[in-house]
Amino acid sequence: MTDRLVISIDAMGGDNAPETVIAGVKLAHEKYPDVFFLLYGDEARIEALAEQNGLDKQAYRVYHTTQVIKADEKPSAAVRYGRESSMWKAIYAVRTGEASAVVSAGNTGALMAMSKICLGTMAGVDRPAIAAIMPTSVQGQDVVALDLGANAECNATNLVEFAIMGSVFYRIVYGLQKPSVGLLNIGSEESKGREEIKEAANILKANAEKINYYGFVEGFDIGAGTTHVVVSDGFSGNVALKAIEGTAKMIKRIFGQQMKKSLLAYLGMIFLFPTLLRLKKRVDPRRYNGAMFLGLNGISVKSHGGADELGYFHAVETAINLVQNDFCEKIRVELEEVIFSSEDSFEY
Repeated sequence: MTDRLVISIDAMGGDNAPETVIAGVKLAHEKYPDVFFLLYGDEARIEALAEQNGLDKQAYRVYHTTQVIKADEKPSAAVRYGRESSMWKAIYAVRTGEASAVVSAGNTGALMAMSKICLGTMAGVDRPAIAAIMPTSVQGQDVVALDLGANAECNATNLVEFAIMGSVFYRIVYGLQKPSVGLLNIGSEESKGREEIKEAANILKANAEKINYYGFVEGFDIGAGTTHVVVSDGFSGNVALKAIEGTAKMIKRIFGQQMKKSLLAYLGMIFLFPTLLRLKKRVDPRRYNGAMFLGLNGISVKSHGGADELGYFHAVETAINLVQNDFCEKIRVELEEVIFSSEDSFEY
């Protein structure tokens, strides 16, 4: 096991855990047979599900835990009383070096709080942020959005840090040297928005040589691919994310309903089927599951709580790819160059 990449799994986190979690891990093992998994949770249930899914016994080890962090548990209570939980134990494995990354579909606030305490934040980062990749209408271009729920309220400094981390994240993942960054606002006019957003905009404009700041963007700009990175406080970002997910589900339901009402539409769908399959694959939210906590001294990946096994697999795959690309070290170096450059420091 010492020569294998090790991923720590909170097997009890999520709406349908541990069933969906173990099924997702099985899919990950099929694609990445050299990866070893540490599974934290109810040993009897996990072992039964591992056998049911045909998960190779040489691919995992189970650590029994009796405590589970509830979906509605306050982060402060989870940190104080949840040290024996599957979530805490899974994160702690990264801190001790037993694992290279942790994946959980559990309580987002608790996962962030525990990850921050266990792993610590990188130098120059006040608050970690949840970042996720989403599709856009621009062919071949995705958008990185942050923060998506870790920090409900943010000041100007926090937003600037998110802009830096998002820009670095995009550069590392996509290789684009100067990705454009937009601040999510209620309008594109400079006079609109809260004071902290205006202040953050002024700071970013004053540091144009380090950050390719585009300006204010609105909700529709996220899917339009107006910028490569969209920055917001966690409250606004989470609302935008849920609105996008809800709209996609609504369109899918309406489309299905209309197909059933018209024989002509159904026949037409036969000719459109290859195109519809490509569209489904491109915008399938399961392919984009796996949000990264940026700014931590370790890799912690959040899966959507309601993800199915394919969605959970993609969250695990995100963690594997981040480890294989030495993400933490790269972002640490990039942040030091951007924020702490002795020749040209970042101006706040």
